[in-house]
Amino acid sequence: MIEDDASPILATEAKLLFADWKAARALVLAVSGGPDSMALMWLAARWRRGLKCGPDLIAVTVDHGLRREAAREARNVKQLARSLGISHRTLRWIGKKPATGLPAAAREARYALLFKTARSHGASHVLTAHTLDDQAETVLMRISRGSGIAGLSAMARETSREGAALARPLLHVPKSRLIATLGKAGIGYAEDPTNRDVSFTRPRLRALMPALANEGCDARNLARLAWRLARANMALELLVDGAERYLALRDRAAHHSGFQASAFAALSEEIRVRLLLRAIGRVGCEGSVELGKVESLLAALDRAAADNVAAGRRILLRRTLAGALVTLTAERITVEPAPPRRRQG
Repeated sequence: MIEDDASPILATEAKLLFADWKAARALVLAVSGGPDSMALMWLAARWRRGLKCGPDLIAVTVDHGLRREAAREARNVKQLARSLGISHRTLRWIGKKPATGLPAAAREARYALLFKTARSHGASHVLTAHTLDDQAETVLMRISRGSGIAGLSAMARETSREGAALARPLLHVPKSRLIATLGKAGIGYAEDPTNRDVSFTRPRLRALMPALANEGCDARNLARLAWRLARANMALELLVDGAERYLALRDRAAHHSGFQASAFAALSEEIRVRLLLRAIGRVGCEGSVELGKVESLLAALDRAAADNVAAGRRILLRRTLAGALVTLTAERITVEPAPPRRRQG
């Protein structure tokens, strides 16, 4: 991690930031016109110029139709992209905007458009300009929601999504360094007023950062927490892999749909929660399942197993969750697709 928070990023540093993707055929750059994404485009262009045969770069600006200034900002991005020898596309979010949850809906619409462009241009990755500051804010958001270890790991440098990959080459870089980079290059940028609108969660948390930094809870320490938890999460996932293999040896027929009950009960609570998350995720049809609901399900399974010592019932518990049907008997826990819901009326 670079120590000087106010110095421009050098060409040698940019080479390291983008090195993982030098063999790609094409890369889509998400460029809104703000300082972070304009710096991303500038640095990517400078990096590619230093390669004998680098990937094609396609800058994409998404106009969500929420601000009048967005069209002008897109034109400014296009102008800079042209001067850098990068092709540019402006895409628009068409359709009715939700009355609640607008930031999340806008984000999902943006990603859908970006990955659609990636597929049409044969690009293997979509690059975004998430910074060290964004990582710290994400950690705070996850803490406020009571996230588990996986959630508190926050954003990864690269993740698979929609048949391609989402990459964040600037995730270790403070925003101040990107602004310094643009200042040295004489490049202007737009300021989105919604980034200061405290009616949204992220700007409210951003406003708390100076006070938190005074207590030692600055962006670097929050990001460091995320990276350490990501490391712990990877180790736990390896343990879950091993637990799945162990349970498969006990009951091969149920490997993908359940577990031998007594072997499952002998595992630690964290591993059991993750096993249930995986099993429900495989067969469920209602999207991702909430961690808290899986924790409640596990508690219900434990209570039902304990009660069966005296009751001796064949089926101890049956619950549906996220489109999966979970059944506990004395011998096994079965996870299978839930039957269709009956229509009311």
